[in-house]
Amino acid sequence: MHQPESAIPQNNRQVIIGCLFVLLGALGFSAKAVLIKLAYAYSHQLDAITLMVLRMAISLPFFLAVALWSANDSTQTNDAQRLNRLDWLMIFGLGILGYYVASLLDFAGLQYISAGLERLILFLYPTFVVLFTAAIQRRTINRHQAVALGLSYAGMILVFVDNMTVMTSSGLLLGSSLILCSAIAFAFFLMGSGMMVKRIGSTRFTAYSMTVACLATGLHFVIQHGVELLNLPESVYWLALIMAIFSTVLPAFLMNAGIRRIGAGSASIISSIGPIGTLALAFLLLGETLTIAQLAGTALVLVGVYVVSRAKV
Repeated sequence: MHQPESAIPQNNRQVIIGCLFVLLGALGFSAKAVLIKLAYAYSHQLDAITLMVLRMAISLPFFLAVALWSANDSTQTNDAQRLNRLDWLMIFGLGILGYYVASLLDFAGLQYISAGLERLILFLYPTFVVLFTAAIQRRTINRHQAVALGLSYAGMILVFVDNMTVMTSSGLLLGSSLILCSAIAFAFFLMGSGMMVKRIGSTRFTAYSMTVACLATGLHFVIQHGVELLNLPESVYWLALIMAIFSTVLPAFLMNAGIRRIGAGSASIISSIGPIGTLALAFLLLGETLTIAQLAGTALVLVGVYVVSRAKV
């Protein structure tokens, strides 16, 4: 049966809107590392949990509002609205893993390495999903996936070695290890979140799990620093505001809205603009160098992740 002609422009419009949402979301996420590095530059006493709590404190009202709205949305079925104890445990655990632990490791790692290297290491998370899924399900990795994984890791090694010429080895190893652990934590988060997204919807899951992460971050900050008012340069607060809105809240919901329109496979391809955006912003705003080796390594990682992502869908 042929599709009605009136539906074709509407479908095309939804695809264009979906692509735009994913593109904006990817660029928003890619700016986060640069904003973090700028904040650290303004205050040498600023640590990872302090900057995280500023970001989360500003983000929390938005996620709470969406969580309350989605919980009272009359368009959802009663079954979808009622969450059992296991659902809440999953939301709590995944929120802690994906948005607290992974973020804390990311913020901490950026104290030692460049924004461009950070984004490239984080971008390897789809390859970890493939490896962990194959291990858990006891599946063999096919030839295309093996080649893609090899390209990704070869590109990462090339960029890592290139960074050794401009950074101390101790800081580079520590920072890279922290970011690598962040990518692994986020990979496990993605593997576990699929069931909850199907159960309660992506917007609702994002709002709930981010709210959990905000509260965990606040508790961590109180335990480490107490409840004293933060005395930081004004620029740090402005950067935290920009990070919370344009690199946390808006990208999270833009990506969800885009994936609903064009699918996860197409979204993952468009999201590959992220590392490129980070490299460009880091070059313009932080003065980070762009070398031939870095560009070549980035290209290898992007190709490898692209092949892996296409193989998964």
